[in-house]
Amino acid sequence: MAASKAVVPGRALRTSKGADKSSPASTQSFMERLPSEILIKILSYLDASTLCCINHINKIFYQLANSNALWRKLYIADFSKNKKCMDKSLLRIATMEVQDRPEGYYKRLYFKTVAECDMIKWTRRLGLISIHTGLPSQTEWVIRNLNVTWELTVMDKSGRESTLEQSRSQFTETSVTLCWSGGDRLPDYQQISTLQLYGVRRLACVSPKRPVCRSLMEKLDMQTLTKNMQVIGQDRLMQLKLLQPGIIIGVWRDQCSVAFIMFTLHFHKLVERSTQGSSVCSYVEPVVQPPFCDIDPEYGLHGYQLHIVLHNTVCELMSGSFSQLFCRRTQISDGLIQLTVISSTNLSQHTSLSGDITLPWCCEALQGTVENCCIMSLTLLDEFRKPFKCVTSPVSAELERTPVCYDYDGEHYLIHYQDSDIQVKMRLVWMNEQKQFILISLVVYVSVCYVNKYFSRDY
Repeated sequence: MAASKAVVPGRALRTSKGADKSSPASTQSFMERLPSEILIKILSYLDASTLCCINHINKIFYQLANSNALWRKLYIADFSKNKKCMDKSLLRIATMEVQDRPEGYYKRLYFKTVAECDMIKWTRRLGLISIHTGLPSQTEWVIRNLNVTWELTVMDKSGRESTLEQSRSQFTETSVTLCWSGGDRLPDYQQISTLQLYGVRRLACVSPKRPVCRSLMEKLDMQTLTKNMQVIGQDRLMQLKLLQPGIIIGVWRDQCSVAFIMFTLHFHKLVERSTQGSSVCSYVEPVVQPPFCDIDPEYGLHGYQLHIVLHNTVCELMSGSFSQLFCRRTQISDGLIQLTVISSTNLSQHTSLSGDITLPWCCEALQGTVENCCIMSLTLLDEFRKPFKCVTSPVSAELERTPVCYDYDGEHYLIHYQDSDIQVKMRLVWMNEQKQFILISLVVYVSVCYVNKYFSRDY
């Protein structure tokens, strides 16, 4: 009798299973039918990367994997022993009730702290300064290891936005050149309303959708930019429009359609600008006043150092460092301080370029080369070898009508860059026999207002 009674529950269980086929609960898996408290307990043994993967399974697991209780536990476990990453508010946060925070708060806090810890780790690399450029010598290495890329958001006049991931990037000693080829995703040139450049950092995570941090670097109004727009070069297919220093739009000739958009970014504070802003606000550089000297009346007029690189989108054309640049008070003219870097009369200073002054471009299946255009990256250091003025921008070389030159027989070209703070004039000669350019003159003019503001002087 006892044995026959033991069979009854099993029969009842099979009968119950067959009767529940029409109920909604029968479509759920065993894990989904567990109480949320048990599921939370199970998920608490997982790490951050696995939780990021699980929240893509379905809606239930998405809610559970974003639980504040789980992420607060992870936050405390991973960062409470890390004195460099833990701030003073950690203990207060750890003791607060989970209900006091909105859903997903601790997950966002966790990855924000991960980003900050990584920045602390890589900031030490940025402390290695090049004696030639005055800039961190491992900027490119840090950017690559932080998984930093750049995105461009283009908005047309109707309010429609298109976000493009960079098509190509090229690093040089002191700058990076970025290009976006959007094809049909880019509106016509005349229909563009705004351009927004973002530094994008994807945090290390095995999830296919890794957490992303965006830092707004530039927000540009096209109506304002087109007032000072200039065409700096063209070939049979492409016309290059310089919107402002550092930004070019390539437009198909005789059309309004955009082929590509190019940004050139200087390395000065590039890591900070690309990572430490928010999606709506740019990184604000702290104001650091240089040492002030009452003894030296010429303070601010001497001790400058210049590092300049000429390159294109393929190779470097010229790189040079020049120290002990100065300007006497009597040489200040028209509100400008003149720094003669290469003198046309000093033949020993003249420098040859390793290639032609051209700007190759590539867009989808087409490519070409614009003559007499290149990219200039200029870093002017003060007497303490700190970056004083940094410029990276495409420039054009224009044919000059000059008197007969007895030192060089060839066509003379002028590269003239100008903004509100600085001017750069470079004169070059094309040597037909050697088939190369020679840089025979380089003069930098700095605004007196900019110098006075920087050094707190009154020249």
